[in-house]
Amino acid sequence: MKKNCASISCSSRMKNMPPAIPAPLPCAGSSSSLKGHLDGNGRPSNFCAPLKEKKLPVVLSAAEVGRVLACVHRQRYRVCLTTIYACGLRLLEGVHLQVKEIDGERQLLHIDQGKGGKDRCVPLPSACLKMLRGHWLTHRNPVWLFPSPREAENQPMSESGMQRAFRAAVQEAGIHKKATVHTLRHSYATHLLEAGVNLRIIQSYLGHASPTTTAIYTHLTSITEAQTQHTLNEMLAGLWP
Repeated sequence: MKKNCASISCSSRMKNMPPAIPAPLPCAGSSSSLKGHLDGNGRPSNFCAPLKEKKLPVVLSAAEVGRVLACVHRQRYRVCLTTIYACGLRLLEGVHLQVKEIDGERQLLHIDQGKGGKDRCVPLPSACLKMLRGHWLTHRNPVWLFPSPREAENQPMSESGMQRAFRAAVQEAGIHKKATVHTLRHSYATHLLEAGVNLRIIQSYLGHASPTTTAIYTHLTSITEAQTQHTLNEMLAGLWP
């Protein structure tokens, strides 16, 4: 009898208990090991950092690039920004260009120790080569193509000054896109792809380790947009009177 009473009492208590909260599952993409679920203090953590949003980069048309560059009034900034667009360079790659990296005979630009410590060569348009030679004659620095204007410093000019000049030029040109100096590199890749240059070649010019990184520009070309629009129009033709 006592056993039955104890059993009934235990059952009634369990009915009144709140439901158990299941342990959270590991986040997608996180490590299944215990180490992957520890916080900074080594304590177990049930939370994961939110995934980063993947947004398409901003791209300027060739006409918009021309309008922006025309509004850059200091020569050293205008020449450097034009070179960044003409060769698809990153900001620091453009600012830190050295005289020895110009191969005028072969019309190539050697990028030494780019992102990830990789060297690469990119085509140097003849008009850009002529522009760089003319700019170098204004200062004749033996090392830097874009030296600091302070004569006491044998250093390249600062990237922050060029960023300010670019933002001012975008505003003066009436461009309402959220463009940065890096937008010139995105625009370079997109315009090459629109002109029919092979994606693998563009990948080598940009110094991307993976073709997946370069493939994002296929979503940005006006040719792709036009082809998609044409396909959609054919798909929907005849569906409505």
